[in-house]
Amino acid sequence: MHLSPREQERLLIAAAADLARRRIARGSKIGATEAIALLCDEIQEWAWDDLPLEEVIARAQEVVPADALLPGVCAAVPIIQIEALFPHGTVLVSVSAPFGPPAGAGEIRLGDGDIELAPGRQRAAAELHNTGPLPIWVSSHVPLDQLNPALQVITDEPADYRLDVAAGVAIRIDPGVRRTVQIVQIVRDRV
Repeated sequence: MHLSPREQERLLIAAAADLARRRIARGSKIGATEAIALLCDEIQEWAWDDLPLEEVIARAQEVVPADALLPGVCAAVPIIQIEALFPHGTVLVSVSAPFGPPAGAGEIRLGDGDIELAPGRQRAAAELHNTGPLPIWVSSHVPLDQLNPALQVITDEPADYRLDVAAGVAIRIDPGVRRTVQIVQIVRDRV
């Protein structure tokens, strides 16, 4: 039997996911590799069954119970991204904190008062128009001139701006939707 590299990878994930299921069933804890394989296997099957992307992402965080993981797995896997084949085509599925937040690791404690993001930089507004057939996510630090070509950006200087949101935040623009967003100047040459 001749398999493409993608088919080989899919079968390897399915085998590792099966190992994870067997270990969980007998009460053994699983590591990051098995947990990732189990989650990726489920995501790919839900995509195959044509579940909506939002539902796939929502279900993903419930696949692996926290008590089934070895210590440190949550901190070791802050995000999972996998290309899943839906009936309409391949979609990058991104799941943040797939196994829950790490216990105390990387915790940030803020003091009282407001924190200004990107102080002193110029700010403006831009209109984003999704001309494509699928939702488009725009993350916090991508320059506006490097976005998906199906997303029209209406602003004066997109190369010098990004979304004015905190790091790690993304916004969704559905097909046909026009959305006005706040943008902030990018500092390119830091000394």
